[in-house]
Amino acid sequence: MQLNLTKPICFFDLETTGINITHDRIVEISILKVFPNGTEESKTWLVNPEMTIPKEVIEIHGITNEKVANEPTFKDLAKAIYNMIKDSDLGGFNSNRFDIPLLAEEMLRAEVDFDMKSTLSVDVQTIFHKMEQRTLSAAYKFYCDESLDNAHSAEADTKATYEVLKSQLDKYEDLENDTKFLAEFSSRKKFADFAGFITYNKKDEECFSFGKHKGKLVTDVLEKEPGYFGWLLNADFPLYTKKVLTAIKLRSFNNKLG
Repeated sequence: MQLNLTKPICFFDLETTGINITHDRIVEISILKVFPNGTEESKTWLVNPEMTIPKEVIEIHGITNEKVANEPTFKDLAKAIYNMIKDSDLGGFNSNRFDIPLLAEEMLRAEVDFDMKSTLSVDVQTIFHKMEQRTLSAAYKFYCDESLDNAHSAEADTKATYEVLKSQLDKYEDLENDTKFLAEFSSRKKFADFAGFITYNKKDEECFSFGKHKGKLVTDVLEKEPGYFGWLLNADFPLYTKKVLTAIKLRSFNNKLG
C-alpha cells in the first residue's frame, strides 16, 4: 500500500554519540523524502560531532572518530537538512522520543529556528509496539519477510522503517492511510516539547510533567514564581524545551497586554 499523503513526509534516522538528548551529537543522518505522488528523494550525511564518539557506541553503529574527522559539522549541514524537511511531516522509528528531540537540539544549536507546530510526526515504532511489541529488525522480518542487513546503518534503518509502515497499512484495516491519523495513533502522550517536560491537560493547556510543579499549568507557575523561568533557562534542559517555555511566557505576556 502506498501512503496517502497531502504533503511530503520525511522518514529519517540518526546515528549519534550516545542517547543523551541534551549533550550527545549526530554522527550520521539519513533522510528519505516521500512525495504525495509517490516519488522519493534520499540523502545521507556523515557528520563531525565535534566530540569523541565513545568506544561502546562505535561498536553499535561502526562509525569511528577517524571516519567523521574530516566530515562537515552539523552547523555546516543544518540549512541543507532543514531545506529538505521544512515542508514535510516527519516519520521514524522511536523518533518521537529520541530522533526528533535530538534533531531539534542540533538545529537550535546551529541557530536554525526549528519548530514542530505545523509538523505531524509518525512514530512507526509506537505503531509496531501497539500492534506487535517488538524491534525494528523483528518488525522488518514480521511485516516484510525480509532480514534487516546492516542494521544500525542510518540508511538501511530509514528504508526499513518506510517499508514497515507501508506493510503495516496493508496488514491492519483499522489503520487509516492518513498522516494525521498515523501521527495521533503513534503518539504515546501529547507533549508540547517532545522531550516530555511539558505536557497537555484535558483542556489542551500546557502543564509541567516533572518536579515540584508536576501537573500545574505552566502559565500559573511562571506568573507566581517569576524566578522559576530563569532557573529553567539556565538549567540542563533541552533547547527545544526552553524554546517552548519562552513561547508560552511571551504568549501569556501578550495576552495580558491585549
